[in-house]
Amino acid sequence: MSSLMLVLLMLILGSLMLQGISIQHQARLSQASLEKQAIQDSMEAESLLEWGRVFAWPLSPVLQCQTLPGFAGRVCLRFFADGTALLIARCREQIRWQTASVNDNSLHVDRNGWSDFCPRKEASQCQNP
Repeated sequence: MSSLMLVLLMLILGSLMLQGISIQHQARLSQASLEKQAIQDSMEAESLLEWGRVFAWPLSPVLQCQTLPGFAGRVCLRFFADGTALLIARCREQIRWQTASVNDNSLHVDRNGWSDFCPRKEASQCQNP
């Protein structure tokens, strides 16, 4: 009888361990899925920003946006009174910015590359509408 109880106890403990491992596995799988989506969104935001760099933007209106077929996000260009501009690419929660300036009635994107933080003092100027 005690042997049977010992076997049942081991089965119960083994079952609890397997259940705990399964819960851990599901949590890590969910985390990996979220990280994969964030990486994909980041790549898409960078691609949109690069596309926005070479797009022939008109110099008005002050705020204009473009969407690219096949992309979940969009890229916007915002002009400021001081002759500067800001490209804003957003894909879900991932946002990238690129500064630019207007010289000789044409847009010149800065060569310093993109930024993953708002390069303007006013955070509201970095919002993608």
